[in-house]
Amino acid sequence: MTVSIGQLRFETATQPHSENTQERRSTMKKLAIGSLILILLLTAATTALAQGQARARVVHASPDAPAVDVWVNDSIAFSNAPFKGITQYAALDPGTYNVKVVPTGATEPVVIEADLDLAADTDYTVVAVNVLESIEPLVLVDNNTPPAAGKAHVRFVHASPDAPSVDVAVAGGPVLFSDVAFKGVGDYLPVDAGTYDLEVRLAGTETVALSVPGVALEDQTVYTVFAMGLAAGDPALEAVLSADSVAPVLLPETGGEPGTSILIWILAVTGFSLLTSALVLRRMRAIQ
Repeated sequence: MTVSIGQLRFETATQPHSENTQERRSTMKKLAIGSLILILLLTAATTALAQGQARARVVHASPDAPAVDVWVNDSIAFSNAPFKGITQYAALDPGTYNVKVVPTGATEPVVIEADLDLAADTDYTVVAVNVLESIEPLVLVDNNTPPAAGKAHVRFVHASPDAPSVDVAVAGGPVLFSDVAFKGVGDYLPVDAGTYDLEVRLAGTETVALSVPGVALEDQTVYTVFAMGLAAGDPALEAVLSADSVAPVLLPETGGEPGTSILIWILAVTGFSLLTSALVLRRMRAIQ
């Protein structure tokens, strides 16, 4: 194109509008692909960080103990857990952790202190059992592998300090767990998903110590049934159902957990990339 200003003539080259549009679309496509790759890297990194970790939770099954706080490596992890309280799982790096249980809002007396060795890709339940003067931790290794379609998995934990050995049966049906003593565990059992009326019986007899009607077990879900309370006292014996196959929570940091800086870096890079893409596109539109 020729532009005349007085006696001066300038030759300028212009691209057809279609070429400008194609170039802009090509640039947008490249930026979108780049952003998508970074998002995929973020997703992969987040998954990698979750893999290889241990998960742990706490169950308060001491019938005469007050609500408690749980400290892990001298940082509070779970607060104000009442009797029958079941925390969510917390994700932790494999290793040895010092766990202390104290009355809510206090730092002493320490009613439970234990060092726990947590392995990678393993779930744990730490149950505070027995009466307060004899309180102790019962450490369980959990199997939260999803059940097959149409099935649920259920186990039984005897956490009633004054109850004798028991059987757990379907009312009018088969015995599911037999002769489970205090601090004993009836291992995972696959059952059809559905609603069941259960009975806790004195071991080897038909004598029902506790009726548990309407226990709903959902498809492809893992459960634990805890017997808590006192057979001859207050609080009374009862069954507490926990759905175990749930997502973990994150514990407060106690100073730079491995992998945290990597995750933050990827988030920052992804955000910067998206912001840069938006600014570049805005700039291109402005100059065309």
